[in-house]
Amino acid sequence: MSAEGIPVEVGRPGLVILVGAAGAGKTTLASRLFRPDEVISSDDLRAAISGDATDQRATRPAFAILHREVAQRLAAGRLVVVDATSVERAARLALLRQAAAARVPAVALVLALPGDLVRARNAARPGRPVPSDVVDRHLALVAQLLSDGPAAAAEHLRLEGFAAVVLVRSDDEVARLRIVRGPLAPGTGPGPLVSPR
Repeated sequence: MSAEGIPVEVGRPGLVILVGAAGAGKTTLASRLFRPDEVISSDDLRAAISGDATDQRATRPAFAILHREVAQRLAAGRLVVVDATSVERAARLALLRQAAAARVPAVALVLALPGDLVRARNAARPGRPVPSDVVDRHLALVAQLLSDGPAAAAEHLRLEGFAAVVLVRSDDEVARLRIVRGPLAPGTGPGPLVSPR
């Protein structure tokens, strides 16, 4: 992998699903790599509903809105980036069904950063951090996904239906991510795993 960057190939229309625990830096990454009109954030939707982005009681209505927006934007031929944890298989599959219905490729961008770093970032969030037990559950699900190694995790995600998987495990790798925009047909992409390790 070159020092210049780790490419993330995305197409339009297309779906990018960020995967990682609360506090992993998904929102910061999304704001760096994508335009604001391309990103749908579950935290923003929870905040709009309840006034608190960390209010887990607002999760169900927030995701009802999120899924409706994803469907509408994909139908309009747009690139859609979902900024949510997506650490649970059922959550990913629900989004993958929408990509399949729209006949567009989906890319998984997995932030599997060290647990101590994620917990510290969550604790330092302005306002109310996500409850620590929720973050620990997210981290456990990411660890379970990676239990057989990153290549096996990437293959597992491809079998779920992702056209490409990009997995990063450090802040250095996160900083090196760069978007490559172009036509991305289903079943194509940078391969089962893009990570310099």
